[in-house]
Amino acid sequence: MLRLRQYLKPYTLIIGVVIALLFAQAMLDLALPDYLARIVNTGVQLNGIETAVPEALSQKRLEQLVLFMSDEDETAVREAFTLVETGSAEANNYIETYPSLAQQSIYVLNDLSRDQLDQLNAPLARSWVVVAALEQAMKDPEAAAQMFGGGGAQFDLSRIPAGTDLFALIAQLPAAQRDQIGSAITERIDALGTSFINQAAVAGVKAEYEALGRDVTQLQTRYILRTGAIMLVITLLSALCTIGVAYLAARVASASGRDLRSAVFKKVESFSSAEFDQFPTASLITRNTNDITQLQMMTVITLRLVFYAPILGVGGIIRAMRTGPSMWWTIALAVVILIGVIITLISIALPRFRIMQKLVDRLNLVARENLSGMLVVRAFNMEPFEEERFDKANDELAANTLFVGRLMAIMMPIMMLILNILSITILWVGAHQVELGTMQVGDMMAFLQYALQIVMAFLMMSMLFILLPRAAVSADRVADVLETEPIILDPAQPVRLNGDFRGKVEFRNVSFRYPGADEDVLHNISFSALPGETTAFIGSTGSGKSTVVNLIPRFYDVTEGEILLDDIDIRTVTQHELRDRIGYIPQRGVLFSGTIASNLRYANEFASDDELLAAVATAQAVDFVGSKPEGLNTEISQGGTNVSGGQRQRLSIARALVKKAPIYIFDDTFSALDFKTDAALRRALNRSVGQSTKLVVTQRVATIKDAEQIIVLDNGRVVGQGTHEELMEDCETYQEIALSQLSMEELQS
Repeated sequence: MLRLRQYLKPYTLIIGVVIALLFAQAMLDLALPDYLARIVNTGVQLNGIETAVPEALSQKRLEQLVLFMSDEDETAVREAFTLVETGSAEANNYIETYPSLAQQSIYVLNDLSRDQLDQLNAPLARSWVVVAALEQAMKDPEAAAQMFGGGGAQFDLSRIPAGTDLFALIAQLPAAQRDQIGSAITERIDALGTSFINQAAVAGVKAEYEALGRDVTQLQTRYILRTGAIMLVITLLSALCTIGVAYLAARVASASGRDLRSAVFKKVESFSSAEFDQFPTASLITRNTNDITQLQMMTVITLRLVFYAPILGVGGIIRAMRTGPSMWWTIALAVVILIGVIITLISIALPRFRIMQKLVDRLNLVARENLSGMLVVRAFNMEPFEEERFDKANDELAANTLFVGRLMAIMMPIMMLILNILSITILWVGAHQVELGTMQVGDMMAFLQYALQIVMAFLMMSMLFILLPRAAVSADRVADVLETEPIILDPAQPVRLNGDFRGKVEFRNVSFRYPGADEDVLHNISFSALPGETTAFIGSTGSGKSTVVNLIPRFYDVTEGEILLDDIDIRTVTQHELRDRIGYIPQRGVLFSGTIASNLRYANEFASDDELLAAVATAQAVDFVGSKPEGLNTEISQGGTNVSGGQRQRLSIARALVKKAPIYIFDDTFSALDFKTDAALRRALNRSVGQSTKLVVTQRVATIKDAEQIIVLDNGRVVGQGTHEELMEDCETYQEIALSQLSMEELQS
């Protein structure tokens, strides 16, 4: 596919925007599990209380908390709060939120930055846990004995009488003993992990809020609604990114597909007959339609997935490791299995995709041959044979497609099985982590979401890898056409045909062999065709008549020798200028869908209706055209199938006459005409294009009896050259052809 990358260069800016949107979408999608964890951990389990730093607390509680802090932490905590006294003017701002302010003064948290709050959280969290443990110890002496007794402790809380104000007693102790008490508690609590400490601290903050009369339920509801609103905004932004990516990716794919089709069509137009021998028509049609459609689909999928999936996968792994580092192995195992499945499927599918495109070519070829040769098929009653041939090609394509389809069908259940097993494993392992207190429920849910995102990223990549082989085959087929250099090229510095161009055609020792052939089909051909004269070519089938005239418009280039127009080698002028001087009528009249007028103006789009009618009259098509109610505006179906062979041939002649060229090539053009029309047409041609050089290929001696020069060919060699009378005297080959068609009296008349 890299061979076609230049067709995406014009859309680099759009692709850059797509990548930016995909990065934003991935970051937004990766943020959602984190907010889900916050709702569960903080909103549900912790009643919306995010930190161990309370917004307000009583004087008594503050004094209890600072008992177990260092001097530095105590100073920081006291500076973070402001005392609001009962009955003060400032109290009116807080009394509705904290009704207990009517009976007692409280400390209210100052407006602090996030960093300042984070610095206060750790010391306050430990103090909350110690205070809670001491309060529990006062209620349960046996628990106090287990927690603080023994071990050489200098202060045995289990011996303190019930009802004693423990915190007042501790406040009177030396700092060293207070630290010993705090350390005895925190050593046991630290073993439970940071998660447990934070939860216990928040429980203390909640109890303090309730003591101050604050509505904790309202606090919880507000937190959940706020976090949910953020998730909703993130989802909407992600949806907008998705829509933007889909729109831009479709535009890039459509535009690049359009450019590719245009490039392939223009390249095919530059092909000579040699290149058409290399690329069959059915294959070229498939490459310019089916193959480029495959590339468009691949472009859309690539832009939407190839950048998004890695960002999502890598970001998910990083966040999952941060959320649940002890469960990383579950994701690693799933990823290894996924990669193994993808590699296996690709190794099986890739050869099948290569075969598929060839089978599409084959099916198109059979269908095209059948439709274009329908009359022959019916004439020989070969419908059953053609049906069998088509069914064979169709069945082979269907079988190959079904095999690939089954691979795709197998892939999705396998992926879903891996995904479900991974989910169960995470829930099982995560539940034990929650039970041990080393992980919160919300973190487990977030880890599960990240794991699903990681697996989905690999699923997206697997779809890409499955489609990539077929697209790569299509890309190679299209690139083969675009990278094919035509054998016939315009010269770097072309020569212009002179202004008084007359139309003299001269062959000098011309030999020619078809590309890839072992032998020449033309040998040392030399002759001159002069303006105002008719030069005819006659010979047996396969003698090289059509090959000779096809060399003049450079449908092929000579192998040896040279062809001159007014003494200028045709290889030194541009193909456009060369063919602009030639009116060419092929063996098989070809018409295009449209009208008679549009077909005639194919030679000169600016020709008037009078000029068209004059050409029609010369081509002996007046009766045919005049009999149609629409006249020149009569519709012509594709390929001219709604007119007879003779009518199609006469319209082809009329089209060439509209060009008013100095050189006319009639390649067995008169074979579809009856003798009367043939004679009338030749007389009309002498009147209308009498000054042009006329080269006529024919099998009919009667058609060329009056030609100024007749060239007789046999096995690619000139075996006779002269007028009809001269050849009848000294050319045995011509005599045999003439006598096989006409009587001696007719030949001499």
